[in-house]
This record gives sequence, structure tokens and C-alpha cells, in this order.
Amino acid sequence: MQVLVIGAGIGGLTAALALHRAGIGTTVYEAVGEIRPLGVGINVQSQAVRVLDGLGLMDALAAVAVPTAALAFYSRHGQLIWRDPRGIAAGYTHPQFSIHRGELQMTLFDAARARLGADAVRTGHRLASFEQRGDRVIARFVDREGRSCAEAEADALIAADGIHSAVRAHWYPGEGPPRWNGVMMWRGVTEGDAFLDGRTMVQAGHERQKFVCYPISRRHLDRGRALINWIADLKLDGRGMPPRDDWNRPGRLEDFLPQFESWHFGWLDVPAVIRAATAVYEFPMVDRDPLPRWSFGRVTLLGDAAHPMYPIGSNGATQAVLDAECVAGLLGQGLAVEEAFARYEAERLPRAAAIVHMNRQRGIDQILEIVEQRAPDGFERLEHVLPQAELDAIVEHYRQATSMQKPA
Repeated sequence: MQVLVIGAGIGGLTAALALHRAGIGTTVYEAVGEIRPLGVGINVQSQAVRVLDGLGLMDALAAVAVPTAALAFYSRHGQLIWRDPRGIAAGYTHPQFSIHRGELQMTLFDAARARLGADAVRTGHRLASFEQRGDRVIARFVDREGRSCAEAEADALIAADGIHSAVRAHWYPGEGPPRWNGVMMWRGVTEGDAFLDGRTMVQAGHERQKFVCYPISRRHLDRGRALINWIADLKLDGRGMPPRDDWNRPGRLEDFLPQFESWHFGWLDVPAVIRAATAVYEFPMVDRDPLPRWSFGRVTLLGDAAHPMYPIGSNGATQAVLDAECVAGLLGQGLAVEEAFARYEAERLPRAAAIVHMNRQRGIDQILEIVEQRAPDGFERLEHVLPQAELDAIVEHYRQATSMQKPA
């Protein structure tokens, strides 16, 4: 069997490695001309780290990533609302990793080239069209100038080409642009002092204004410092979503820093962290409506091409990795491509759709909004604002939907 994977992001490269492990020939096609360690930080949950460990990447990731000890929610006054152990500290078999997205992608890329062959990841190839002809899929590619550069044929095609997926648009041509919830995110990376225990992911604020930060570098951690990935969210009224070409553009401090000037928590000086960033980028918080199906014959969708979701609960990269494990495992069982893709869709689509819908309802982040609404000036005792039973119910519901049930 031969499979074409469209997109050399986290989902596409994980799929390629998992398919290779299953003995399936795989070639990855990526639109950009050169894969470089770009982006900011992400979290990879324990169940996805388990998959990456199974692909032989644990040592490489552990050398650069921070094993997240806890997720902690704070009010905008810096008062602790909820702290939840993560990874090994929570009893899982694998850690949760906080890591620079570029470090993770390059780890996957280097492994794919080493195992599949240097020519197995082909950059500068943008998918222009594809067709299914009998038991084959034929894909045609163009270079960055739009000139025809290659044609490939295989038994199956897996589209991991992101939120602007060309394959998704082929099946759903009237879908239109991604859906924006009115929240703009400013993201940056800052080298600074370690905060709390040096391994905690913090979310502070509420629905209209939130600050998220966590350390992403093992090398900094080992020196008692922190490379802090941070995201400042603001709900904007009366502003349209910027055009696609303006996504990931340089951000301006004056557009958001004044709203965070008073956020001094003692253990974290939010405005100081923002000011010390080497660069700031602006992104709209977007997703897409869940689809009725991902698979059409010998073609299927994976990761953000299938289920782009709001970055709530650290589920974007994690769900892409779980997609890759599932689809490669089914193809590796020797099932017919159509049957394997149908089973993959049946297993993964409902779960991903549930996460999309829950993230629109703020997921676990809703506890921040509850506290803000009930105690806008702060609280003396949390249980008077958010009873433990109510908190536990919110958390457990989200865990079950995202495959994060606590270990027995």
C-alpha cells in the first residue's frame, strides 16, 4: 500500500511516521518551500505523548520540552480557582509536554526524513487537484509560483493540510471562511524568571479577557529560568475578522497591553512578561463547524483539516496526533482503504465534534467566567462562589469528552 499525506505539520508528520511503522509506504507533500522551527508554544497531552513515545520520539522530546506539572486557573485578581496535576503527577503513564511548536515539528520532520528517506517529505509542493480513478488516487501539485511540478499516484490520500485545507474545500466548496468568535489573541515568547513551580500552565481572567502562560523549554528549566509562552486574549466588539493574509501578523502592544497593566499577581508580573517578548503576533480565534463526514472513498481528512477548534484545553495538536494513530492503525490491519477510512471517521469524528462544540462553550474555561460573574471583585472563599461539586462536574464532563479521564 502507498499513501499520500498532504501537509507536513504535526498531524501529517505523525501520520507518516505511524504509517511507516505499520509497513505502509508514505510520501508527504508540503506547500512551504522550507520547513523551519516557526510558531510559539503548544501543549501535548499525555495520551498524545503516549503515541509519540510509541513512535520512538520520547527521548528527543524530553530533551527539549517541559513536563507540565499542573494546569492552574486564576481569577483576574490572581486568586487560585483550580489546580489540576498533569501527566506523571496525575498518575498517567506519560507526561504532558509544553513545547515550542517548531521544536515538535522539527523533531517529527527529522524522524520522518531519517526513517522514510530524504525524498519522502517533499516541500514546495502545493496540492492543486486530485481525483479518484478506480482503486487509485491521483494528485497534482504546483510550486510556489503556481507552475505544475509533480503528479503522484497512490492507494489513498490523507489530507492534513490545515484549517484552509484544499481537500476539505473540494468536498465542501460553499463552506466559506473559518468562524471567528470575536476574540483576538496576541501571542509571544519571553525569556524570564520561572514562576510558581517552574512547570505550571496558568490561565487567568475570564471570557472577555484572559492571559495564558507556560514554560516551554527544558534547557531554560534546567538553568532555573523559563522560556515563557504566553497568549493574551481580548473579546473585541464591532470588529470584523481580519483577512487571511493578515493572520499571524506582528501585533502592536498598544492594542492590548493597556488592558493588562494592572495584572500584577506577586508570583507573575503580566505586563512585564508581555513587554519583554522578542516578538508579538496577532491571531483571530477561529474554528469551523463540525462536518457530517471526513472520508470520501480513498480520501480522508485529519487534524485541523477535519476539525479545527478553538485553542481551549490544549486539544489542537493532541487530537491531530490521536487521529494519526487511529487511521494508521486501521490501515495497518490490512483493511480495505474505504473500510479503514470509514472506521476511522466513525471513531474520531464524533469525539472531535464534541470537543469543537464544548470549546465554543469555553470548555473547562467556563469556570473562569463563572467566578468572574459571581465575584467580579474577588472572593474570600472559593466554595462560596463555585461549590466543589459544581467544579468537579464541569471538569469531569470535559475530561470524558477529550479522552482525559483520570487513571484508575
